[in-house]
Amino acid sequence: MTTATRATDPIRPEDENLGLGANLAYGFQHVLTMYGGIIAVPLIIGEAAGLPANETGLLITACLFMGGLATMLQTLGVPFFGCRLPLVQGVSFSGVATMIAILGTGGGLPAVFGAVIVASLIGLLITPIFSRVIRFFPPLVTGCVITTIGLTLMPVAAFWAMGGNPSAPDFGSVGNISLAAMTLLIVLLLSKLGSASISRLSILLAIIIGTIIAAAMGHADFSTVGEGEVFALPSLFHFGMPTFQTAAIISMVIVILVTLVETSADILAVGDIIETKVDSRRLGDGLRADMLSSLIAPIFGSFTQSAFAQNVGLVAVTGVKSRYVVAFGGLILIALGLLPVMGRLVAAVPPAVLGGAGMVLFGTVAASGIRTLAKVNYENNMNLIIVATAIGAGMIPIVAPKFYEHFPVWFATIFHSGISSAALVAIVLNLLFNHFTLGNPDQPSVFAAGGGRYLRVSDLAKLNEGDHVINGKVMDKDGQEIPVIGDEHPEPEQHAVLHTKPGLSST
Repeated sequence: MTTATRATDPIRPEDENLGLGANLAYGFQHVLTMYGGIIAVPLIIGEAAGLPANETGLLITACLFMGGLATMLQTLGVPFFGCRLPLVQGVSFSGVATMIAILGTGGGLPAVFGAVIVASLIGLLITPIFSRVIRFFPPLVTGCVITTIGLTLMPVAAFWAMGGNPSAPDFGSVGNISLAAMTLLIVLLLSKLGSASISRLSILLAIIIGTIIAAAMGHADFSTVGEGEVFALPSLFHFGMPTFQTAAIISMVIVILVTLVETSADILAVGDIIETKVDSRRLGDGLRADMLSSLIAPIFGSFTQSAFAQNVGLVAVTGVKSRYVVAFGGLILIALGLLPVMGRLVAAVPPAVLGGAGMVLFGTVAASGIRTLAKVNYENNMNLIIVATAIGAGMIPIVAPKFYEHFPVWFATIFHSGISSAALVAIVLNLLFNHFTLGNPDQPSVFAAGGGRYLRVSDLAKLNEGDHVINGKVMDKDGQEIPVIGDEHPEPEQHAVLHTKPGLSST
């Protein structure tokens, strides 16, 4: 695998190598951040498939092992595969509903694996189309998507903070939420009072300290860590040879399309956060790595792979941009897949502790999106309405999970994800209003034009800095003409009142 760029390439922030110790520490922090998410899918699917506990455990270790391989491919890369960005890969949650539906048809896990293989192959073939849409992802679109990623992850943090298990008697208890709050407080204190190194490791240190506090409070159980095998190699086709059902494949293709949209958004988001260039070729390499990983995942007993949005938040919080850090995280995932005892140790971290850390992680993603949206020009265009509609569409599946319950399965699969909903709406509206401008009004709606200015003859003394006159026309600093009207005319209703600078006379 390629571990360095060519000598002729410019130095990129993601190519910094922090050394063995830092790579291991920060890599382990990435694993802790996404561990709950990567084991959730095999737990759900194992239960839906009626697997016994030991077989579900094998499903979990397979997903850990495959997530590590996919992360290594994405971060280090080989020719045509891997975007070489700090992105953690793991089993995608977007296909859970579809896989449960396939299990309900009686095909079992072999039908699920067969559908994943064929759909991933189709996804691999169409990645050149997706990689060329990068010009349709300006800050207007990426800002909406990044903000939505953060907002859609907040319920996960709240779920963890409440205990992570709705059937547990202490779910949502004051004890669990207090533990999450203490972990959050530790993160904030370490970020404010610690050195630069401690601040970067604030999430990991807070999780460790929070777990110690939880153990002292009786909220952590390590009794099962020693049970079961210490080392185990992954079994190939352990759950049976794949079978191929047409309906299952068609439904899984829709999942793959959603995964491609979400991964595109994650790649562009992390590129924006670490301030590195992501062109169509790099996006295509990342998508191909996603699809290749998904294609071979069923061999080991895993499912579709995609980038983990919560780890994008960790990159934003810590400022650690190195892809080698995440590659070490991939190595740790592989080790967890080969060492079930280590997996059981990490699994013993109380969800409430992860919830406290998740508040900062996921909130930072949303804040990064807001920062990107601040770069958007909102004057005399429809961009404000595009942002409002896209984020609103992304929030619907979060605030009303059953909103699309009675829609066709293919439609519900796409729009059940707030991330894909926001991405699709933002892309379509950006095309409609900013690329296909035929039919757009000369003056946008009152919502978009609310920042317009006008001047009365008596108000010329109120000119702002940068206002100037060209060919008898008064222009603002951005080159937009400011209408000049007579005192006898009423004030235009759709224009904002001109704000004067302090100290300027109104005469």
